[in-house]
Amino acid sequence: MPISDTLFNDDNLVRRAHALIATCAGLGLRIATAESCTGGLLAGLLTEVPGSSSVVDRGFVTYSNEAKQDMLGVDPDLLSLYGAVSAPVARAMAEGAIAHSRAELSVSITGIAGPGGGRAEKPVGLVHFARAERNGQTQLEERRFGDLGRAAVRRAALDVALGLLEARATGR
Repeated sequence: MPISDTLFNDDNLVRRAHALIATCAGLGLRIATAESCTGGLLAGLLTEVPGSSSVVDRGFVTYSNEAKQDMLGVDPDLLSLYGAVSAPVARAMAEGAIAHSRAELSVSITGIAGPGGGRAEKPVGLVHFARAERNGQTQLEERRFGDLGRAAVRRAALDVALGLLEARATGR
C-alpha cells in the first residue's frame, strides 16, 4: 500500500490537518511547504482537507539540489558547505518558500529517509526542519528518528512538521 494511502487513513494526522487548516483560515494565515525527503506528502495531507485552498498557497517539492536552488533560491554554497540535509539548508528552504510565495508561514523538511544514503555524521533518520514567517522569524529543529524504515521516517517527519505549524497557529 502506498504511504499516501496510509497517511490519508491515519485518523490522527487527518484530524490534525483539519484543525490546522481551520485555525489558519480563521487567522488569515497562508502556508507554503518546502519538502525534500517527504516528497510533497505534507502538502498532499493538507490539501486533503476540504477548504484548504484558502490556506495552502503552494507546495515546493525540491528533492534535488538543483530544485532547491531553482525553486527556492537556496545558495549553492550552502549546499556545498553543509549538504542538503542540514540546518542551514532547511532554513534557506523555509525562507525561500516565503520569498517565492504569498504565504505568511512556511515549513521545510529535508532529511535522509533511507534505506541508504546515511553515514556516521548524517545517519538514516536524520531530518532537519525549519518554520519561517514572513515577519522574518525562523525556527529550526533537528530530529534523529533512527533507521525506522523509509515510510516510518517520512511519517515521523510529517508529525514534526505539522507540530511546527500547529505551534505557530495556536501561539504555543
